[in-house]
Amino acid sequence: MEILRDSILFLGICCSLISSFLEVSNAGYTLAATQSLKDNQTLVSSDQKFELGFFSPGSSSDRYLGIWYKNIPDKTVVWVANRDCPLHNSEGFLTLSGNGKLLLINETRSVVWSSNTSRAPRSPGAQLLDSGNFIVKDVVGDNSENYLWQSFDYPSNTLLPGMKLGWNLKTGLNRHLSSWRSSDDPSPGDYTYSVDPRGLPQLVLRKGSTKQFRSGPWYGEQFSGDRVLTANTVFKPVFVSNADEVYYTYETMDNIISRFVLDQSGLVQHFSWNDGHPSWNLLFTVQGDRCDHYGLCGSYGSCDIIDTVKCECLRGFSPRSPQEWKMLDWSGGCVPDDSHICKNREGFIKLTGLKLPDASQFSVNVSMSIKDCEAECLKNCSCVAYAKLDIRGTGNGCVTWFGELIDTREVANYGQDLYVRVAASELVSSAHRSKEKKQMVVAVAVPVALAMILLASIGCFFIWKRINGASKPNDQVSISGARNEHNDLELLFLEISTIEAATNNFSATNKIGEGGFGPVYKGELPSGQEIAVKMLGENSGQGLQEFKSEVILVSQLQHRNLVKLLGCCIQGEQRMLIYEYMQNRSLDSLIFDEARSSSLNWQKRKDIIIGIARGLLYLHRDSRLRVIHRDLKASNILLDSDMNAKISDFGLARIFGGEQTEAKTKRVVGTYGYMSPEYAIDGQYSLKSDVFSFGVILLEIVSGKKNRGFFHPGHKLNLIGHAWKLWNEGKTLELMDVMLENQFPASEALRCIQVGLLCVQQRPEERLTMSSVLLILDSETALLPQPGPPGFYAERCLPDTDSSSVGRINSDSNEISVKLLEGR
Repeated sequence: MEILRDSILFLGICCSLISSFLEVSNAGYTLAATQSLKDNQTLVSSDQKFELGFFSPGSSSDRYLGIWYKNIPDKTVVWVANRDCPLHNSEGFLTLSGNGKLLLINETRSVVWSSNTSRAPRSPGAQLLDSGNFIVKDVVGDNSENYLWQSFDYPSNTLLPGMKLGWNLKTGLNRHLSSWRSSDDPSPGDYTYSVDPRGLPQLVLRKGSTKQFRSGPWYGEQFSGDRVLTANTVFKPVFVSNADEVYYTYETMDNIISRFVLDQSGLVQHFSWNDGHPSWNLLFTVQGDRCDHYGLCGSYGSCDIIDTVKCECLRGFSPRSPQEWKMLDWSGGCVPDDSHICKNREGFIKLTGLKLPDASQFSVNVSMSIKDCEAECLKNCSCVAYAKLDIRGTGNGCVTWFGELIDTREVANYGQDLYVRVAASELVSSAHRSKEKKQMVVAVAVPVALAMILLASIGCFFIWKRINGASKPNDQVSISGARNEHNDLELLFLEISTIEAATNNFSATNKIGEGGFGPVYKGELPSGQEIAVKMLGENSGQGLQEFKSEVILVSQLQHRNLVKLLGCCIQGEQRMLIYEYMQNRSLDSLIFDEARSSSLNWQKRKDIIIGIARGLLYLHRDSRLRVIHRDLKASNILLDSDMNAKISDFGLARIFGGEQTEAKTKRVVGTYGYMSPEYAIDGQYSLKSDVFSFGVILLEIVSGKKNRGFFHPGHKLNLIGHAWKLWNEGKTLELMDVMLENQFPASEALRCIQVGLLCVQQRPEERLTMSSVLLILDSETALLPQPGPPGFYAERCLPDTDSSSVGRINSDSNEISVKLLEGR
């Protein structure tokens, strides 16, 4: 008995020693296979610069695995592993499996995040490098930098020296920055910053799917027209473009601690650490001024800032709408003075000191001389411009543009030459033009000076009048004119003072939401009627054109499943839409909220689905106009006090005429996760594009999960891919929301899911029509075809699966990897 007791004690001591051996000591910098890193432990790089461990951002209590600077007092996080999959207490730990995978385990011993490896290692090890790169490598044999996995391949919101921003063309890996949602929430926010890999290498900032800023293409040793990314003494920019990779990186000078950050408001900023006065110094913001707003001057327009922002048409072009141009609305851009493309457009004029433009179509040849470039462009009637583009620093290279030129600006010392194709009448010799200019200067110097003084006075007068609301009557007439064309429309035209009183002067307590258009406030009119006021924000993704579209379009649409437009308010720069107030807010605020979704039983969910379908059928077939919504999503479905579904937000809608069934656009707008593949990738939209969006919403309603926020530990599929997988496995009902507690007719649920899958088919012609959807949902006997694969899979969150956790992905976020499936 005594021997047995001693043996047990000895065995316990051995187990304790083994357990201690397998756990990482505090402040080590390597992690061996089967070792674990607990919440109170960290890995530190050998030079004591970076530290990896668990942290809680801001005031949040959630725990994340991240990397930060070790010796900087204010914890500055530069990388987060489980951005969408937080741990809810300190019981989680990180471990390295025998097959080389990093596994983040929560308190229930479930994997919430993991890495992938490029090959099976013999003896894996993880290490935090002095660069801030967390790597997994095979410690036996190959000690080169051919890592099995590295954190630098999966950036968060920070770019460090030596980190690549761009594409691995062999594997399809896209290394890009994405903003945090807030200082308390590191999950991906609205903005992404990435390299455009299409052959015209440039850095692009997007909000959702909309471009906000671009650097201009890389030209030898700098970006075209971007002084802040080139003219500095802090770092050296590096751009690599070859058959294997296209990426941007940078090297610091004099061991400066430096980082680029994409903040939650969409600013790309460069900071350096000041040891003398311990703090981060903001060296510059990549977006320098208003001319950096993408496409501000429209097509063939060029932006310049001297004392104020000014847009001008390129030589040989004139404003598309002179009246709007005079009113400083440049969005319509410019058009050629001579529209006979191959008849009279016989040559090129040279424009200097420009940021090279963007375009939907272009061609790059890295070995062609500028002379040959001109000859090639001249042969093709569709070629509108060319320029030298020395991407690799060899002295040769050219780019030719075939679509409308957009986002051009004057940048003087940091600009390039652009050769634009124009009519023969514009081909005036430089000497003759110069002579004319000299004569003109002498002849009009004094009159011009007097005219400038007079114009300045007039301008000040009109600005004063505009500020004081003098423009209100004219603005109201333009909308009233639209009303008078349709005498049966009744719209309220409210004074700004009435709106201010109704919304308690737009107080924060009255704010009920924020959309692409701007903030939305709840209000109450003197009559007691509750209203929702949708205000055009200063930095709105939508503008005057979308405002006009929504006023005129929605006022002509009357259906119980569409939000009713009551009126509008236009006064000076203020533009507002007044809608009926929806007591139960938007659908997404209900179905994706665990507490609120429990109030949605099966019948209510089915009624909401049918209500959306009826509203969409009205838009597609039964209204006076055939309307394509183009931005149908859960947040644009509002619910009244009786839980009736109403489609809202028609700012991006388009009208089809006659027998038109589809159209194509170069400006893809909408929300990834709801956009059909043909629209997201090729700009092709039709009635079936809205059907695809409806199918996504249907699957979200029955499951209570977001398409782009879906996570499953067993695979990398998004919600529609998961639904398709369960359908094939005969486990379809596993998709249903657990909040329903199996309180639903199985046959109805199966039919709904089958309808959803039939709406998200890859090929538009294989999707149902909305009339078929309603027929099937209202009938228990209608025969349904078998669904095929859905339109695309999306990779998110997990580095090896790129998935995301439920409810933590912004539905408006843009930057996802899209993989098209082959047709059946």
